[in-house]
Amino acid sequence: MTSTAAGTAPRKLDISKLLIESRAFLALALIIVIFSLLSPNFLTVNNLLIMSSHVAIFALLSLGQLLVVLTGGIDLSVGSILGFTAVIAGFLLRGVPISMFGVTLYPNVPAAVLIAIVLGGALGLINGVLVAKFKVAPFVATLGMLYVVRGFALLMTNGRTLNDLSGDEALGNTGFEWLGFNRVLGIPAGVLIMAVIALVIAVVLGRTTFGRWLYATGGNERAAQLSGVPVRSVTIWVYVVSGLCSAVAGIILASTLTSASPTAGNTYELTAIAGVVIGGAALSGGRGTVRGTLLGAFVIGFLSDGLVLIGVSAYWQTVFVGAVIVVAVLLNTLQYGRPGKASRAGRKTGGVGTPGGPGEAGGPSGPRAPSDPGGSSESAGPAEPAGPAGSAGPRSPSSD
Repeated sequence: MTSTAAGTAPRKLDISKLLIESRAFLALALIIVIFSLLSPNFLTVNNLLIMSSHVAIFALLSLGQLLVVLTGGIDLSVGSILGFTAVIAGFLLRGVPISMFGVTLYPNVPAAVLIAIVLGGALGLINGVLVAKFKVAPFVATLGMLYVVRGFALLMTNGRTLNDLSGDEALGNTGFEWLGFNRVLGIPAGVLIMAVIALVIAVVLGRTTFGRWLYATGGNERAAQLSGVPVRSVTIWVYVVSGLCSAVAGIILASTLTSASPTAGNTYELTAIAGVVIGGAALSGGRGTVRGTLLGAFVIGFLSDGLVLIGVSAYWQTVFVGAVIVVAVLLNTLQYGRPGKASRAGRKTGGVGTPGGPGEAGGPSGPRAPSDPGGSSESAGPAEPAGPAGSAGPRSPSSD
């Protein structure tokens, strides 16, 4: 006896959908091929490592930005936090005068780095509290932080760059340049740090309850609340992590240059957003992956460095990067539909959308809204991979 179950019919391979979902990878491959033909030095091992160390800065900012975007928010302060934490580290390494006692303290490198990173997390905490507790729009809250933090950096340095951060052996504050220049097994330390942070974030998003909460918050905040997701705490923590990633990027950049400029990271917030968008994340929230974001950061980094290598004007570089961002947003619209439509559909069904990424199934499914709002709320069970984009919509709160 044979039976044919509904929905088991073979699906036709949709080439256009496959190309859209794999856009970041295809763009990176195309960039590598084109610049390899235009310059014989582009694909050398040494040049690839140098470009990767540049990409590490963008990738760290984009990874922090990804978490914020997954909740439906945005963080415009990442570039300013990068510059400010670099200045803080440089200020500490050059000595902190205490006029009351007539002495100058010279913290060692680990202490200076730790203080700068903690400060970055604290600034992210302020952003998170403004957004989650006081309901300030993410754009406004982080834009204000952008100006405040940049202003403090300029005040601390009088607008000057802090040079020569290599330290003095007699003072015990040497070794700051290790993060920027040293290599482990031939790989720049900054690239390894970026890889470790990316791996941790990928595990958190794909294997933990917090990751499911995060996707659920961005997919449908109301349904997530009904399901018992601590939306406020999730929102605050993603901004904290974004601040920490920005601070780490600032430390690596200052270590590479052995100097700290108060204007470092200017417009980097736009680069971070571009990396997330090119990687296939939806700015409306709930969709995006670490793999896609890394590919997006490499697309921007390799494109910028490749244009420099073949002697293209810096002004044209801005034009090319901007064009890539516009195309990426257009492709996102084709893949996910307009944000307005998605949000209206989510409100009608009350379900939590499942995240998706370029060329792969979406992240873990978020918790489902209970069919009886008066009953107890429980988090969802183990993560289930979503189908291809467009095949799985928001889940109804009454479905089980």
